Amino acid sequence: MLNAFKTSESILPNSLAFSFTIVGYALGVFMLFSGSWFINVAGVLVTAQALIISAYLLHEFSHWSIFKTPNTNRRWGVLMTWINGSCYSTFEEIRNKHMHHHVDRADVLTFNVQHLMRDMPSFTRNTIKALEWAYIPALEILIHFLVIVLPFLRPEWHHKRPRLLAILLIRLPLLALMALVSIKAWLLYLLAYGIMLTALRFADAFQHTYDVFLESILAQTGGKIADAKLRDRAYEQANTFSNLTSLQYPWLNLIFLNFPYHNAHHEKPVAPWFQLPQLHQQLFGDSPLLPVIPMSKLLLAYHRHRVKRLQSDDYGVLTNDNANAFIGAAGVSFLTAL
Repeated sequence: MLNAFKTSESILPNSLAFSFTIVGYALGVFMLFSGSWFINVAGVLVTAQALIISAYLLHEFSHWSIFKTPNTNRRWGVLMTWINGSCYSTFEEIRNKHMHHHVDRADVLTFNVQHLMRDMPSFTRNTIKALEWAYIPALEILIHFLVIVLPFLRPEWHHKRPRLLAILLIRLPLLALMALVSIKAWLLYLLAYGIMLTALRFADAFQHTYDVFLESILAQTGGKIADAKLRDRAYEQANTFSNLTSLQYPWLNLIFLNFPYHNAHHEKPVAPWFQLPQLHQQLFGDSPLLPVIPMSKLLLAYHRHRVKRLQSDDYGVLTNDNANAFIGAAGVSFLTAL
């Protein structure tokens, strides 16, 4: 196993990340069944953090950045999808979508989330808006739900149905058993999962101002983006932001497995997560100026535009002095291959 890692220096950090994810997830879920409210709260936080790290490890595996061979990265990536609930898409679908993000320097989606919101029945749209106003990640939940149901509605995706049915026959009884044993633990698990979705979407919302392209449009142009815009490395860095958890305490970026060092990641996508702080230092030093922006400056923007960004095609304005007008993106999670 140890020989499978890309380098010897990666053994310790990756082993710690794996151990926290697997052991932390199991321990966190176990704590949800406790009769002590203190242990319950701790269990929610541990479970949510394990889910967050599993999501970012999935991202690492999709870049082949941890193990030497693609197959080993793939196997561990599949395990992460089962932990964080993204297993309804295949690992290959998740990876291919994310590779488009890097190669095309754009967000390539099956459908435009803003147009989805615009075209849905007004009652459904207003319900989602009301839930999002209350900080419930309803749109993200809807997209996860669509990953499951669309193969049963769209003929071109019918080949996915046997696999989805098999997964549902495993996961649904487990969730039902959890609720049967303790409805409190079940509800707390949903809370932990909601925290994970909120944390990921908060990070995702402010890391890019990329254009969105539909797969159907690209299919008509042979997979080429033909809008005359030069999407070179300069464009990539100019439309990428490092929304660091903290400038003063860099270790806090481990909450997101160093994913906030996003310009460094895009500068060298194959660099593993534990090398990103050093690469960021080489690129930007200790500069607090754009494209570096601490998450503390984005909290108000996330709050203020939490409903508006659901239907806005405009990312808003971001300056060194003020991020309050930065609307951000919605529906660009790498956990859903849509």
